Amino acid sequence: MNFREKSAWLNVLAMLAAYSLYFGLIIAGHPAGREVFPMLWLFGSIALAHAAIVIVGTIILSAQTPKSERVRADERDRAIRRRGATIAYYVLLAGMMVVGVYLPFVEQGVPLANTGLFAIVLAELVNSAVVLISYRRGWHG
Repeated sequence: MNFREKSAWLNVLAMLAAYSLYFGLIIAGHPAGREVFPMLWLFGSIALAHAAIVIVGTIILSAQTPKSERVRADERDRAIRRRGATIAYYVLLAGMMVVGVYLPFVEQGVPLANTGLFAIVLAELVNSAVVLISYRRGWHG
């Protein structure tokens, strides 16, 4: 497993842990599902925890990976990243269409914002999943 694939796994696991907690608390009835300031504090702290996990994990992965494997991204790596970003864009576009076109007629305020956050998190998870699948299956663009 190369360094970029390990980094993608780290991001997926950190996102799943952090945002499963966030959306689980929202579903369980946490005030962040109804009020703005609890939502901002909860999401901010979860996002900071996610960032800290990824930063510390990347430092650990970098220290354990030989320098020869941490070379600059080649053409295949860039093609894989583009593929993941392209597919994630369509997921994000669909989510934002739901948030911007349909939900304003049935929801407002914090639930609308949480649905938008869910669309963003889902798109980033799809991006990382496509990158992982591409590395696993040997996609060459």
